[in-house]
Amino acid sequence: MPIDMTPHYHALQRMYLAAPINRIYQPDILILEGWAEISIQLQEDFHHSAGAVHGSVYFKMLDDAAFFAASSLESEFFVLTASFTTYLIRPVSSGEMRSEGRVVSQTRTQFIAESTVYNERGQELARGSGIFVKGKHRLQEALGYSE
Repeated sequence: MPIDMTPHYHALQRMYLAAPINRIYQPDILILEGWAEISIQLQEDFHHSAGAVHGSVYFKMLDDAAFFAASSLESEFFVLTASFTTYLIRPVSSGEMRSEGRVVSQTRTQFIAESTVYNERGQELARGSGIFVKGKHRLQEALGYSE
């Protein structure tokens, strides 16, 4: 009989929302097996001097979605981003930004995940892929994971 991983997914969602950096972005997150979706409402505070969203926001959205897709498959240890490649496709300045991540390969110690960021019209804004590894920090000790 398969194990119900839903409590793990909810714990990961709590952990993500408890991260101090997310006080700035105020994201929404959904996690399922090998998959995650994150969305934020864009604000002028996220802009660079030319009036569009800064690349660091694209990276955060891509990395977070891929990270939590990988984390959904690891219930004991905190996962770490070992490397991440980002491709910025088009600028955006307002509306919603939504990222989807999915695991495309895994071994005993690492995960390869891809992610894509979309605007509110479903147009692709960026994409990326990364390698994620199991760390030594137990999830139970991570801020927000345990109730």
